[in-house]
Amino acid sequence: MSGPHHAGWVRATHWVLALAVLVLVISGVTIFMAHPRLYWGQAGNDMTPAWLELPIGPNYRHGGWAAPVHFAATGRDVISASRVADIFNQNGWARSLHFLGAWLLVAGGLAYALFAAATGHGWRNLLPGREGIAPAALWADIRAHLARRPVRPGPPYNVLQRWAYTLVLAAVPVMVLSGLAMSPYVTAGYPWVLDLFGGHQTARSVHFLAFSLIALFILVHVVMVLRTGALRQMQAMTIGLRGN
Repeated sequence: MSGPHHAGWVRATHWVLALAVLVLVISGVTIFMAHPRLYWGQAGNDMTPAWLELPIGPNYRHGGWAAPVHFAATGRDVISASRVADIFNQNGWARSLHFLGAWLLVAGGLAYALFAAATGHGWRNLLPGREGIAPAALWADIRAHLARRPVRPGPPYNVLQRWAYTLVLAAVPVMVLSGLAMSPYVTAGYPWVLDLFGGHQTARSVHFLAFSLIALFILVHVVMVLRTGALRQMQAMTIGLRGN
C-alpha cells in the first residue's frame, strides 16, 4: 500500500527550511565564535561581566590583554585594556551568509504558514488542542516515548510532537525579530524594533536562546527519525510513499 504521508507543500517547505537552518547554524556559530559571550542591556564587552560564556573558538578567554588601566579620578571603576593577541574573526562572509539564510528561512516559513492556514494543517495537526493540555494525555505520550513505541511518519502527530512544533513556531518569529534588532540598517529606520528588547545585547541574548530552542528541537527530531526508521521517514518526507 502506498500513498503520501505529507502533503507536497509540507515536503517542499521542509527542505527549504532545513537548508536555511543549516546555513544559519554554520554562519551563526562562526559569528558567535568571534565573541562567545552574552550580556543583557545595551552594551557588553570583554571588560564587563557576561551571563553566559561558551568555550568555543580561539577567542574564549584568550588572555591577550595588556595590563588594565583604572581611571580612579572619575570616581568610577572604569577599566581600559589593549588587546595584544590576534583574534579569530570571520564575520565578513559569515554575516553575509547569515542574512542570506535568514531570508531563506523567512520565505520558507511564510510559505509554510500560509499553506498551513489555508489547509487547516496548523490548527488540525500542529497545535496541541484540548487533549494536548490534559496532564493524563501528556503523561501517556511521555510513557509511550520512553517505551520506544514506533512513531509513524506524518500526521496525525502525538501530543509531544504538537507541543514541540508549537514551541518552534513561537521561537522562529522571536529569533527573526531579535536578529533584525541587531541590524543597524533596520534599527536606524525602525528604532522600535530594538526598543522591544531593551538593548542590542539583550536582543543578541534572546536571539541565542531562541536559536538554542530550535537547535534542541532539531537534535531531538533527528534522533527520533533515526530511532523510528530513517529510511522510512526520509522516504515519507521526499517522495511521500507509505511503507507496507
